[in-house]
Formats: sequence, C-alpha cells, structure tokens
Amino acid sequence: LYISNLCGNECLYCAFRARNKAVNRRALTQGEIAREVRILVRQGHKRILLVAGESYPREGFDYVLKSIETVYSTKNGNGEIRRVNVNVAPLSVDEFTELKAAGIGTYQLFQETYHRETYRRVHLGGKKKDYDWRVTAMDRAMEAGIDDVGIGVLFGVCDWRFEILALMQHIRHLEKNYGVGPHTISVPRLEPAVGSEMASHPPQPVSDIDFRKIVAILRLAVPYTGIIMSTRETPNIRRESFALGVSQISAGSRTNPGGYSTEEKLDASQFSLGDHRPLDEVIRDVASLGYIPSFCTACYRLGRTGQDFMDLAKPGEIKYRCDPNALSTFMEYLLDYASPQTREAGEKLVQTVLHDMDEKQRATSTKLIERVREGKRDVYI
Repeated sequence: LYISNLCGNECLYCAFRARNKAVNRRALTQGEIAREVRILVRQGHKRILLVAGESYPREGFDYVLKSIETVYSTKNGNGEIRRVNVNVAPLSVDEFTELKAAGIGTYQLFQETYHRETYRRVHLGGKKKDYDWRVTAMDRAMEAGIDDVGIGVLFGVCDWRFEILALMQHIRHLEKNYGVGPHTISVPRLEPAVGSEMASHPPQPVSDIDFRKIVAILRLAVPYTGIIMSTRETPNIRRESFALGVSQISAGSRTNPGGYSTEEKLDASQFSLGDHRPLDEVIRDVASLGYIPSFCTACYRLGRTGQDFMDLAKPGEIKYRCDPNALSTFMEYLLDYASPQTREAGEKLVQTVLHDMDEKQRATSTKLIERVREGKRDVYI
C-alpha cells in the first residue's frame, strides 16, 4: 500500500526521485488510505506492506504513524488487515520506538547496493546519500525493540555476486550483535521506471538464470528467513521461484498512491510490474502447484518474533505452527472471498495436505478448519 510518492532523495534508478518532473506527486489523506484498505480487505488481504517515499507531508513522521493506525482501524465485514509491515526511510532510535508502539510487524529497508562507490554514484542527493545512516538502520531498529526486520538488495545496480556476499556480512553482523537474523530477504530486480534512464538500462543486468541462482543461494545460506518475491517479476518466474526457495509473494499490487481505488495513469508509480493478476487468480495458481497460500499473522500477535521466532525457525520447528495456521487462514479466504473455481481448487488442496500430515498435525489442523467452517475467524495456534 503506497501512501505517498513524495521524496527528497535523488536516486538515479527510481521514479520517485526529487527532480523527476514526469511523476505526479501525491500523499494520500487518511480517508483515502481507509478507502484503499477497504478495497484490499474486500479482496481478502490480511497483511500489507505500507510504503512511503522518503519525504512526508507537513506532519512529518507522524503521517506514517497515523496511516498505520488508519489501516488497523479499517474493517469490512469479517475482514481486516491483521499485520502492517512498513517500508519507510531510515529512522532514529526514538522514531523506531514510536514505530514499534504503533504495532507494526516487520520493518523493511533495502540497502539498494552495498558497494560504497556504486552507492555514491547512484544516490546524488537527499538523506539517502549517507551510506552509513542507511546501512546501520537495522541496528537502530533492533535497539528500539523491533526484532523482525527485512533486508534486501536492488539487483542490477552492482554485481550480484558482490551483493550476495555483502548481504551475508550484514546478516552475520545482525546475528552476532543482536542474536537475530533478518525475518525476510527481498530480491527485487531493477525494472523500468518513468524518468529513469538507469532503470531502463541496468548497469549490471541480472539474467533469469542468475536470478534463479540468487534465490537458491539465499535459501541455502539463510534457511530460516522468508524470501520475498514481488510483482516486479513475471508469473512464470514467480512460479519457478517457489521450488527454489521463495516463501512469500505479493499479489495484485499497485505501486502508485491511490492505485487500488482509481485507474489513474502509472506515471505516479515507482516502477513497472511484471505480474498484473488479481489476488484470486494468484491464489488459484499457487494452489494448483500444490502450495498452501497462507494468510497467517499468528507469530506477530503472539509475540513470537525475534529470538523467539529464530529459536523455532532455525531448527525447522516453526512448520508445526505454520502448517495448521496456513490451512485455517486459507480456509477463511476460500469461504469469504474466493471465486467458485478457486474455492474448488483450494478445498481439494486442503484435503490433500491434511491426508499427508501426521496424525497429531492432522488433528490440530482439522480442529482449526472446523472452527472456521463454523463461522469463527482469526483462529490460530
């Protein structure tokens, strides 16, 4: 959910850069944000990533905090957003403390490139010019008590091999100093953006073959983390990525403020998309591949984050919570939002998954699913 494309930075690869006159600038009002959220909720979404350009309207950072409150307070029938993850400019420790108090899930921030000289060449103005302020953002987030963080690289800006090694060093730093690695790693590739020559001609383009390698390497190197693939990529690449290690995807995304409620031109967008399918179609596709589309937000609400999450994720024990919760939230979607074709495909998948579970897991999952069928919502372990 993009709430604003206002920005004071000058990043050569981004449509939001301050001097780009080709982009229509907009910061949504709280009423407009609520309207966007209602649309997403009616589609069946339970989690969103709230994104803002690295500049805010007059109220400053409070604009972000108010927006988070608006998202959580907007309901539609049985539907609501249960987890708001946030991607905003690096903050001070005090601001991160306020962000945590707002009830966010994961704080996400990409270094873009870890190569200092390349970073200097592509960030020409604004606060983002400061490499060290950005690369230490997760330290400040951890110090403020935010222990679920998401990191990533914008692949195509510099040599992907260097970026992977640097990413590993960042992860090692977080684990060594805070005992917690990243909750998620994102793998965006540089895509065309209005007013950006660099975005149309990446300095270090990443082929589809190398992109698959990146996903596989990250899954092997950091087995406990969630790997996110956005709608920048095509449906085929996204399908193939599941077998390589991607565990989270976005669906039906818009990268322009107000993009869900209006069919406005994409000249307010941050970058081009490769997958334009609606949520229902993506869900049906994922289910047809034999994967459970999960809308679970249990860990965040139970405080199963940071070290507590890592203690379960690193040895692989988290799946005993994930599988039942995935099935119960998937059943919610099937009953409340799915098209007839998607519900049919989903019901078959649920039965297949239950059949393949051990007896204890099957009993737990069946109990949760029965509660959902009886009309209960937001049930989890």
